[in-house]
Amino acid sequence: MTQIKLVALDMDGTLLNDQQEISKENAYWIHKALDAGVKVCFATGRGFPSAVPYAEQLKLDTPMITVNGSEIWHKPYELFDRTLMSPQLVRRLHRLALQEEECWYWAYTVKGIVNKETWIEADYEQYEWLKFGFYTEDRAALKRILHELSQWEEIEVTNSSPDNIEINPAGISKAGGIRKLCALLGIEMSQVAAMGDSMNDIAMIREVGLGVAVGNAQQAVKEAADEVIVTNNEHAVAHLLQHFVLKGE
Repeated sequence: MTQIKLVALDMDGTLLNDQQEISKENAYWIHKALDAGVKVCFATGRGFPSAVPYAEQLKLDTPMITVNGSEIWHKPYELFDRTLMSPQLVRRLHRLALQEEECWYWAYTVKGIVNKETWIEADYEQYEWLKFGFYTEDRAALKRILHELSQWEEIEVTNSSPDNIEINPAGISKAGGIRKLCALLGIEMSQVAAMGDSMNDIAMIREVGLGVAVGNAQQAVKEAADEVIVTNNEHAVAHLLQHFVLKGE
């Protein structure tokens, strides 16, 4: 296998355990990888404000991919690239969410998150939009939303759990973010390992040199991966780095 020079990690359900913590084992092996010259970066659906505290906890000074690839950072607080979602599209998505009474919804803006409880009916042009999301445990409602979205051309449709749908502008994905990072860092996609658990991880898992699913991943993610390993509660990142990237160093 080609030597891995960059490891891209999903956060929720992958790097973080079910208590939203980074285990000591994961932190130890991340620093072992960094010491060996391997760059370790987050590739998350989270916005920067909720991702960066974990980067600071690990004392990472490496790139970050946030909001499913809508933002790419040279390193924490140093933006490299940002792709916005049109206000008109956000308005359409909001109208669609309102058709399902039990559906909870949210959107990331450059300045933070707005959701069903805090949504402001105002001039959509006043905000810089990044991502829109739907959440409901009603499978029929999710199916209806997905059916409608399947007819829209200007979007990427993924999820970060079986109960939600995440929308980014067309062409935006974690895989696209990694491609931009590879160009920035002067490395090939074949020199990247990526790991995740949800549909927003599938593109990067398929396109990198080593695509890995955690044991708790959705079935479609496992089917797309080169390897399926232990769960997020069993220090999956440590397992990946020890056995596949550093190979027991």
